[in-house]
Amino acid sequence: MVFDQTPNVPPLKQKGFKVWYKKFSSQPHQPFFASGIIFFILFLSVFTGVYSGLINVDASVLTYHAYSMIFVVFIQFFLGFLFVVFPRFLMQAEIQPKVYMKQFQLYLLSSLGILLSLLFFSKITVVFQLIMFVAQILSFKLLFEIHKKSLMKVKEDTKWVLIGFASGLVAHFLFIVSSFDFNYSFLINKLALNAGFYLFLFMIIFAISQRMIPFFTTAKAPGYVVNKTKNILLYIYVLLALKVLVLAFLDTAFNLLVDIPLFILITRELVKWKLPFFKVPAIMWVLYLALYWIPVAFLLSIVESIMAIYSPEILFEKVVVHTIALGYFVTVLLGFGTRVVLGHSGSTPHANNFAIAIFIAAQFIALLRIISSFALNSDNLYLTLINTTAILLIVGLIIWSTKYLTILFKGK
Repeated sequence: MVFDQTPNVPPLKQKGFKVWYKKFSSQPHQPFFASGIIFFILFLSVFTGVYSGLINVDASVLTYHAYSMIFVVFIQFFLGFLFVVFPRFLMQAEIQPKVYMKQFQLYLLSSLGILLSLLFFSKITVVFQLIMFVAQILSFKLLFEIHKKSLMKVKEDTKWVLIGFASGLVAHFLFIVSSFDFNYSFLINKLALNAGFYLFLFMIIFAISQRMIPFFTTAKAPGYVVNKTKNILLYIYVLLALKVLVLAFLDTAFNLLVDIPLFILITRELVKWKLPFFKVPAIMWVLYLALYWIPVAFLLSIVESIMAIYSPEILFEKVVVHTIALGYFVTVLLGFGTRVVLGHSGSTPHANNFAIAIFIAAQFIALLRIISSFALNSDNLYLTLINTTAILLIVGLIIWSTKYLTILFKGK
């Protein structure tokens, strides 16, 4: 006897879904950008719910906020970008949809599992973290194979993306290990999160930025040539690695040993680039603005370290991390996202008044988060500012999504 195993779905609907799925999965940035934005909004909503007393989560803020942002949210967005540009950097064939969609399904499953388990049964969160870890291993392997096959002589940028990614895998593994309670679990947790933020996310995003932003500039400002420092990525990585060790093992004041060189190095580098702020449209100057949040962050870290010596009672609640995350990461995310979504959908990459308003709002949100960090000594004011910042960011992402997420879901 033969049973009909076809789902009881009308043929037209089946066909409609297949057509949509083919379009949605036709370019890697579409599923990964969409997932990154959606889970960004969802995990921020959990954070706001907990800090407002509306949601009870049986897990540390280091898991439902720090871990989720580092190893779940931002990496998916930038993987969508890497899966597009990595083969182009290295003159290799495009990654086939069936390859990256298998990985996307793992990311989707693990992201959803982490979110729901944190809300309802946090004891099994580690299971989905392991699935996410496996997905990231597969992503690293895919990018490494493309890098290895390329016959190009200069592969410096992709090499540092891979070094950043490998650092992230180590950091992710350490975080999972730290979720089991033992003598050094807190220290390992701290080391994992700092390494994940600086050596993983920051290095990948900066490696992409220093390659793509000058490249995009040449299209908008003919004749522009970037003046980069040789081995700039090596210098930054070494200094960030030292910073991670200082944060894990030494007092805050010792950050001066690495933050001063980082501030000088990055500021000097951006000055050397001579980015033409007033000669390019908004789709470009927002990316320049994002870069300048980096020296601002390290300058704030210098101030924090000095205050730790002379006025230790004044606290700076994660001001450096949030300045980089909101000022640099989110601004780059919106700038790259807007450009790539429009460019790959057949439209001319540009920022209309709608996009410009979102870009400017993101800068005010970053400033508000900096102010929030200084309000830690006043519990009521601190919680109010933190929740306000998170809610404004959620609203901003939703407003951005009403236009650009719909383009992603329509596909090409």
